[in-house]
Amino acid sequence: MRPLFTRAILLACLVIPAAARSDDAATVKIDNFKFGPDKLMVTKGTEVTWTNEDDIPHSIVVTALGARSKVLDTDKIYSFQFDKTGTFTYICGLHPFMHGTVVVK
Repeated sequence: MRPLFTRAILLACLVIPAAARSDDAATVKIDNFKFGPDKLMVTKGTEVTWTNEDDIPHSIVVTALGARSKVLDTDKIYSFQFDKTGTFTYICGLHPFMHGTVVVK
């Protein structure tokens, strides 16, 4: 009877998902001159964190909200809290051909 109970617990652990990612934090990676993901959907009040995983510096500019990071060297981060709903595009201030979007509901 004990092995059956143990199997039931193991099965429950497989079926019940791990804690879902909190919707009050989201991440974007910068690598190979790209933002990933390039489109992010979040709820109002979410803090988005960009991490530069590229070998060269980048920056984040969200013109519509007046947000601008310092230059981010490799492994440096920038975070911004989106307190307004809407669709916000952003670019790399050093490489304007790099762009992404944050949709805030």
